[in-house]
Amino acid sequence: MTDGAFLRYVALGDSQTEGVGDGDDAGGLRGWADRLAELLARDRPGTLYANLAVRGRLAGQVRADQLAPALALRPDLATVVAGFNDLLRPGFDADATAGHLEEMFAALTGQGARVATLTFPDVGRITPLARPLVPRVQALNARVREVSGRYGVVVVETGHHPVVTDPRLWSPDRLHAGPLGHARIAAAVAEALGLPGADDAWTRPLPPPDVPLPAGLRAELRWAGSFLGPWLGRRLRGRSSGDGRGAKRPELLPVVRS
Repeated sequence: MTDGAFLRYVALGDSQTEGVGDGDDAGGLRGWADRLAELLARDRPGTLYANLAVRGRLAGQVRADQLAPALALRPDLATVVAGFNDLLRPGFDADATAGHLEEMFAALTGQGARVATLTFPDVGRITPLARPLVPRVQALNARVREVSGRYGVVVVETGHHPVVTDPRLWSPDRLHAGPLGHARIAAAVAEALGLPGADDAWTRPLPPPDVPLPAGLRAELRWAGSFLGPWLGRRLRGRSSGDGRGAKRPELLPVVRS
């Protein structure tokens, strides 16, 4: 399908696709994939949508746990976004991570689905303490582009635009997009897919902030204590934020617009 008339959308991935940062577990998560489904349903009210993503999952876990259920749903559109959790691990292997993505791309496109994915932004501009990870991000993005090209996968290059690293698009943990960020990701994917009414407005900078944004060493130390420390603690205990969790929307259901 090339005209944007998608009727069966399935999202695979980790916390970003699950919607962490856009809502909460008490009231429910929305997220960019939910928002994209709403854009799809705007012109096709019969659109069905499933979200198999689970926070904390590595690319290999996404492939092992989500690919078969996704294929069983026979989507005409699938989004696959994974690998960021991998590059945070000490033993990160860009080729192995891309290999898991390639298996998903091959299987989904082989079944006739249109597939879209994302590259990752410059994490050093979002969190200065994460600058050592920048070469890993660049390596993974290069592999994503390479394997996507083999299967005609749409690559949404969010990292090419300065607005993507504006702190106002990110949640306080700086690992997940906030509501505005999720909205921009959805708009970016919609434009890349050529959905009716989609344009490049998502690339435009935000207006100047009303008050100065927090910056400097004190802000970095506060972030490290509030978010980096607990994350490292889970890693040392061999735990994940997704332990015991399942997909929030495992079946194809009609889209209810918010």
